[in-house]
Amino acid sequence: MPPFPLSSATPSTSAPPLGQQMYQLITTLYPICRSITGDGVRQTLQILQQHVPLEIHEVPSGTQVYDWTVPQEWNIRDAYIKNARGEKIIDFQALNLHVVNYSTPIHQTMSLEALKQHLYSLPDHPDWVPYRTTYYQENWGFCLAHNQLLALEEGDYEVYIDATLAPGHLTYGEAHLPGHTTEEVLISCHVCHPSLANDNLSGMAIATFLAKYLATVPRHYSYRFLFIPGTIGSITWLCLNEAQALQIKHGLVLTCLGDAGKFTYKRSRRGNAEIDQVAEYVLQQAGIPHEVIDFFPYGYDERQYCSPGFNLAVGCMMRSPHGRFPEYHTSADNLDFVTAENLAESYRHTLEILQVLERNRTYLNQNSKCEPRLGKRGLYKAVGGHATGAVNEMALLWVLNLSDGDYSLLEIAKRSGLGFDQIYRAAQVLEQHDLLQVVR
Repeated sequence: MPPFPLSSATPSTSAPPLGQQMYQLITTLYPICRSITGDGVRQTLQILQQHVPLEIHEVPSGTQVYDWTVPQEWNIRDAYIKNARGEKIIDFQALNLHVVNYSTPIHQTMSLEALKQHLYSLPDHPDWVPYRTTYYQENWGFCLAHNQLLALEEGDYEVYIDATLAPGHLTYGEAHLPGHTTEEVLISCHVCHPSLANDNLSGMAIATFLAKYLATVPRHYSYRFLFIPGTIGSITWLCLNEAQALQIKHGLVLTCLGDAGKFTYKRSRRGNAEIDQVAEYVLQQAGIPHEVIDFFPYGYDERQYCSPGFNLAVGCMMRSPHGRFPEYHTSADNLDFVTAENLAESYRHTLEILQVLERNRTYLNQNSKCEPRLGKRGLYKAVGGHATGAVNEMALLWVLNLSDGDYSLLEIAKRSGLGFDQIYRAAQVLEQHDLLQVVR
């Protein structure tokens, strides 16, 4: 089955450029208050269903998933703090980061001293509002700019959080695109953050448009897209789908892909899996600033997929890594922090990784004792010319020489110094002339 063509990954000329489409999706999703459970996640997945055939799953609170338990469901409707004059000085409706995510309900009047025990700010960035959570310990709190905190006057304050924390469900979305083989490529992103454009929404947007495109083209691999709450979502999916997880051959966690930072690829726990080799190769060939870092057991859901009981070949594709840009988990991670151009570039290189995975095969030379005569097979007609799509003669010779059942096309490309596309085209021609046979 032919692999999907990279050139078809852009919308028609009548549609807005792909980067603008992804940015518009982020703009639509940005105001929604998401968490690890709740209606914000449902609303988000319902919007994504307009682009991708997502199946939405609901897992009841209290479900045991390995050493974890699916938590109670949290939903928030309103929250504010009013000063003694009745003025709203913090308003959830203006910015959902103002409320510590998973705060328990409260409606009290208290002194400034008592209130300050529940206020969070960023002294180093006094105009930004931090993002904080209290998922697994019942508490409540508000986040605000440090300058606003310093300006609070002595007196009584009315504190109001209209939220519920009660038995419900953990919600996640899943799209499965069958391919020629049942072996799967996993694409995973987290859907549990409120208004954070880069850390959350950029990965969701790129995953959505990758799925949207891949659904329209022939595929060697099957693809599984997961839109899940961070940590508890991947733990839940793995616990409920152990047998299915065994089908995952390659995987990527997508996050922080809309900013202007250099690309960062975090290797899988295996360190030298095919996905690791392909990602590093694609970034090197692109000639762009990038960094490849080793796996470490912290970060996003790659640490669950790479836990020793699964040890899946799942890496993480980012630009600026989490915690290494000042806007991380703050109100500065907003719609101005990501751009359509950066999203489009991130989409393109991620798709290139998938393209190489789709085409990377290992062959066995069927005429391995000395070189076969290429001329009598008419192959020289396609060699050495200047026509578009001409097959490189050296690529033919490299593929023939290294196709001993051990070298993959990617390894041949790296050893020969030729581009992967040249090596792939040479292999296709040689296979058509019965000089190569796929072994894996």
